[in-house]
Amino acid sequence: MQLTDEHKQLRASVKKFLQTEVNPHVDAWEEAELFPAHEVFKKMGDLGFLGVTKPERYGGMGLDYSFGAVVNEALGWCDCGAIPMALGVQTDMATPALSKYGSPELCDEFLRPAIAGDHVTAIGVSEAGAGSDVAALRTTAVRRGGDYVINGGKMWITNGTQADWICLLANTGDGPAHRNKSLIVVPLKTKGVSVSRKLKKMGMKASDTAELHFDDVVVPQRHRIGEEGMGFIYQMEQFQEERMFVALTALTGIQRSVDETIAYTRERKAFGKSILSNQAVHFKLAEIQIELESLRALTWKAVDAHVSGEDATLLASMAKLKAGRLSRVAHDGCLQFWGGMGFMDETPVSRRYRDSRLGSIGGGADEVMLGIIAKMMGMFRR
Repeated sequence: MQLTDEHKQLRASVKKFLQTEVNPHVDAWEEAELFPAHEVFKKMGDLGFLGVTKPERYGGMGLDYSFGAVVNEALGWCDCGAIPMALGVQTDMATPALSKYGSPELCDEFLRPAIAGDHVTAIGVSEAGAGSDVAALRTTAVRRGGDYVINGGKMWITNGTQADWICLLANTGDGPAHRNKSLIVVPLKTKGVSVSRKLKKMGMKASDTAELHFDDVVVPQRHRIGEEGMGFIYQMEQFQEERMFVALTALTGIQRSVDETIAYTRERKAFGKSILSNQAVHFKLAEIQIELESLRALTWKAVDAHVSGEDATLLASMAKLKAGRLSRVAHDGCLQFWGGMGFMDETPVSRRYRDSRLGSIGGGADEVMLGIIAKMMGMFRR
């Protein structure tokens, strides 16, 4: 895809914002295992970054997904993975279905403040017994008069302790697993919603991740996004943008690790010569760069297909799979060349090594991606 001057200006604006407004505070937020989401999101909302692809009538820019992709790629300039992940939940995971299928009243009430940065959002799909296997989730939303009564729990919820509302996937019927679910906007201050615990993680530390519980939570049926029973389908559509988000943010992070490692190993000496002069080192870095360029081409091919209105499921799944796997190899390989410094928290590649491990798990594990790819290649039918 050929980027225009407008794409490049947007990318530069996001990078500048991260470097001036976010990165100076990242170390403190990582230490606290929390960042001020409302403060950061509001600043980004004021700059228009949270509504690049959302309709203008709700405060968005109304641009195509290529501009959203540019923003996501630029988020890799953040000095941790936690804040881009939290932002991605807001823009690419909790709001696409609302924007596409929500009623005007629902969008006015919840999408508009999310775009403005006045609301922080969360996506509620995963459960302790249903991560990648979305069809197995057990949370229920039962009709009672004009309301839904929600019972169940959600696990590994990004923004879970700070979010104003959650885009919740719940069973609203007894039919087939792929046709009995609905997406429902649930304000998290509603009676019966509780944060069971804030979760500690090996990476993505600045992002608050929580386990939520829903005990007879009552919300009006008008909070349902689109048709009842179509939630699984809507969520599968949201997953495509989530998976491209994973790949796009990985591009910049891997490139930064490679560039920083080249600079470090060029200056670091061992046995009378620079570390970089060793063939084992510069060949490895060259191989990582080649794989990175392959991932970049695949990812932007997926973006191009999505922008063109094609089904990007296959390409997005491939890009997400390769991004997760390459991140593990690339950051690990770069870290090795930093020696003892690579094992220190203060070294950026160390944080990327920890943060990027989620890429092969969240949004559909590698094995699920392979299953989707194999199915779409016609190898088997379910």
